[in-house]
Amino acid sequence: MSGLVAPDAEGLRRAVEILRADSVVAFPTETVYGLGAHAFSEKAVAEIYRLKNRPTWNPLIVHVADLAAARELTDEWPDRADELAGRFWPGPLTLVVRRAAHLPGIGASNDTVAVRVPAHPVALDLLRASGLPLAAPSANRSEGISPTTAGHVVRSLPDVPLVLDGGTCSWGIESTVLDVTGDVPRLLRPGALGLRILRDASGTIALPESETEDGVARPSPGMSRRHYAPRARAILCKDVRDVDRSGLAEPIATLVYEGTDGTEVLSADPREYAADLYAALHRLDDAGVATILVQEPPQTEDWLAVRDRLSRAAA
Repeated sequence: MSGLVAPDAEGLRRAVEILRADSVVAFPTETVYGLGAHAFSEKAVAEIYRLKNRPTWNPLIVHVADLAAARELTDEWPDRADELAGRFWPGPLTLVVRRAAHLPGIGASNDTVAVRVPAHPVALDLLRASGLPLAAPSANRSEGISPTTAGHVVRSLPDVPLVLDGGTCSWGIESTVLDVTGDVPRLLRPGALGLRILRDASGTIALPESETEDGVARPSPGMSRRHYAPRARAILCKDVRDVDRSGLAEPIATLVYEGTDGTEVLSADPREYAADLYAALHRLDDAGVATILVQEPPQTEDWLAVRDRLSRAAA
């Protein structure tokens, strides 16, 4: 059973001890809770994949304490990475850069590494106290709903040795992943940091041209066809009131945004909606719902990350 502890001096000491023994610790970031392990320990990284039942072709993001630590992971740190990191770190932006030749791959079968500096104080305290770069995918079973509270972690991964309880994650949705290895930054995963803000900082950003097939190597997590999914069947629909429910498994719940009655009614503001989305899906699963009718969000760029998560959850 996971040990849920406060992120005080004693909790951090225990977490560091576990990490240095090549095991795993769950900890909060500003996006979601991560399942952390020494990024360049084969044994520790293997434990992440085992506990999550994660496919080996799905890479991991490395979390570091500061920009200097990020640069140590690469042989080539582009000017654009410097600009973006200077503006958005610590924060919910992951940069894919060329990996230093002496370091092993972290699930990506190419020469890149995905790296970010998280903004959550507990995550930064843990990174500084351990002195380790921490690979940390979301702390849940593969394909499941990402955790935004320590309780979500314990229910999904009861065998994690220790969970640092830092409260509810403020963004509630994963980081945006941007590949800066080419001439034009390329969006690999939409996330908490919106495209408009990124464009203001870096200019043109290339968008994904096609889906990445499962089983195929990729430079970023979050690109699988089915991901972030509840146990219940999720169905996207323009209006939940118009759906023929006769052939659907019951109980049936609805997930909508302000302006429509539903079982879960989230904000019509895309950032606020994103912050509550996973928690709402967890509540519906915990209630034993069999089918969730999900109102499609608007087809605007501000809702891109939410649409991405819902489309994968419903795949």
